Amino acid sequence: MSAPAVRRMRWWDIPAVMTIEESVFPSTAWTPAQFWSELAQDDRAYFVTEVDGRVVAYGGVMVRPPTADIQTIAVEPEHHGRGIARDLLARLLTAAETGRCTEVLLEVRADNAQAIALYDAAGFTVIARRSAYYGPGEDALIMRRRGS
Repeated sequence: MSAPAVRRMRWWDIPAVMTIEESVFPSTAWTPAQFWSELAQDDRAYFVTEVDGRVVAYGGVMVRPPTADIQTIAVEPEHHGRGIARDLLARLLTAAETGRCTEVLLEVRADNAQAIALYDAAGFTVIARRSAYYGPGEDALIMRRRGS
């Protein structure tokens, strides 16, 4: 197995991204049209991670100084624990910093301990909770990371 390689997401990645999206976020999956729309925005930066030439993860950030908003990060379950999400997050944070953002926000499922630990390790702190953000009984934590 080759080392993971991160690159900019392109329109032709959408079918592979959709496979991951539907498996990781079955009840709240974005549509292909939503990904097309995100890629068309000048204030977005989306990346994919490939292993052996196959997309196994993706992430995106909206960069509107002074605030950036991480839109999504997803990794195929069989590739968890390999640092792929951490590397994608670092790429998104670099895009935010390059875009002169002094804070980065994100929402994460309140019961997603693995993702919360990733964000904690990257310097994010919980600033609020949104009840039923992902549906009934599925709260979100709003997390923020200020300047580096």
